[in-house]
Amino acid sequence: MPGQVRQDVKQDFAIIRRFEAAGLRAWPAETVAYDGTWVLRLTAGHPAKRLNSINPLDPGDHRNLEERIARAAEQFKAYGRPLTFRLSPLAAPEISTYLDEQGWSMLGRSLVMALDLREADLTEAMDQIPLKDRRRFVNATLKVHGYEELHRAGLSRVIGAIRPETGLFVLEEGEEPVATAICVHDSDLAGLFEIATRPSWRSKGYGRRVLLSALKWAQSHGAERAWLQVEADNGVAVGLYKAMGFREIYSYHYRQPQEAVGTEHAE
Repeated sequence: MPGQVRQDVKQDFAIIRRFEAAGLRAWPAETVAYDGTWVLRLTAGHPAKRLNSINPLDPGDHRNLEERIARAAEQFKAYGRPLTFRLSPLAAPEISTYLDEQGWSMLGRSLVMALDLREADLTEAMDQIPLKDRRRFVNATLKVHGYEELHRAGLSRVIGAIRPETGLFVLEEGEEPVATAICVHDSDLAGLFEIATRPSWRSKGYGRRVLLSALKWAQSHGAERAWLQVEADNGVAVGLYKAMGFREIYSYHYRQPQEAVGTEHAE
């Protein structure tokens, strides 16, 4: 089936639920609503699919699909966002089957990868103090990722809304930012976000350095396991994370009606 993604990694729903819940807390949407065990996330200030999607969290919840999807469509329309599902292994297979029948497209697959910090080799990590200046970090992130200026306010609000302890990391050459990462410490987990290296500075070890700094900070604050999300077809990033000891836990993908594909910020 077009919407079915083969899982090569043995699924442990308890672990997946932990990471999904941590992800919702670590990267908060502006508005959150619930329809059964579906979490509807919408964010007027930022177009990322992660912040504007339906997230089903129970493999047994697939009742009244046509009615519920139509109801969600109205909410997404009110925010000016394309109707989008984010389907992890917690989503009922019947949802994908229904979306296939309706001709929805499947967008690229992303991996959730994790690293046991109790066994990680962080001897090369620098003792880097996270930034306290959110404005400075957002400025650096826009430059490193190449985000448009219109994303500035929304990104700043998302970061400001994160409730768990958060470290903002930037590597600079002179006064120019070259790599960024956000580390969200939530109990024994540490989630990594906005990981990037400026294109002209790639393949020089900056991505690895900023990650090591974030991981050392997380470990020193009591985190036992780090995790991140990465597009499966980003071979360079996946290779770096595997070399650092990260291993795939599960994957997810997005679904959109055919007419909506390509209308929002890729992520």
